[in-house]
Amino acid sequence: MFTGTGGSGNTGSIKTVPLARSKLPIDTAALARYLIGKMLVRELPEGMASGRIVETEAYVIGDAAGHAFRGMTKRNRSLFLERGHAYVYLAYGSSYMLNVSSEKPGIGAGVLIRAIEPLQGIEIMRLNRGIERLRDLARGPGRLAAALRIDSALDGVDLCREGPLWLGHREDEPGEIGQSVRIGISRDAHRLLRFYLRGSPFISGRRSLNE
Repeated sequence: MFTGTGGSGNTGSIKTVPLARSKLPIDTAALARYLIGKMLVRELPEGMASGRIVETEAYVIGDAAGHAFRGMTKRNRSLFLERGHAYVYLAYGSSYMLNVSSEKPGIGAGVLIRAIEPLQGIEIMRLNRGIERLRDLARGPGRLAAALRIDSALDGVDLCREGPLWLGHREDEPGEIGQSVRIGISRDAHRLLRFYLRGSPFISGRRSLNE
């Protein structure tokens, strides 16, 4: 557990405890929705960096757009772990993406973490990204991974216990959750499997998707 302050420095203390695996829905779409408002915490040598999850996408069982669609491989085997483990992959040879395994062991599916609202370790994130603008630090999955220095070394990490990368819970409610089609895919593109915190300036995508 850790206590920190919000991004503005005046929001008071925030107590975050690891998410219990028993609380995670054993359903990919339900987990994608459940994770909105939860915390993503990165422990680094120079300190802690964390943020509230404000945008996710579900890649469900049998999803043609999902990495598990054609079965388990050496690359995607973390997607087949028990729910609550990290699946990290390199997209287009340039950007890492963080996913959370989402079903029973041996069943491949996952939730892509698309964006967070930075709350702690903001200066660390700024140095990692090389930019100053708070809104753009972790708005989009590639930016998020860069801001938190997430790479393939974290593939397979258990996100339900404190360590280099973990999921946390706060006592406050996340607010109204929106739902839309996913971003940047061509297969199964019609499915409403993207979830986001309505009104958050930290989510990605065009405005029409977020209304």
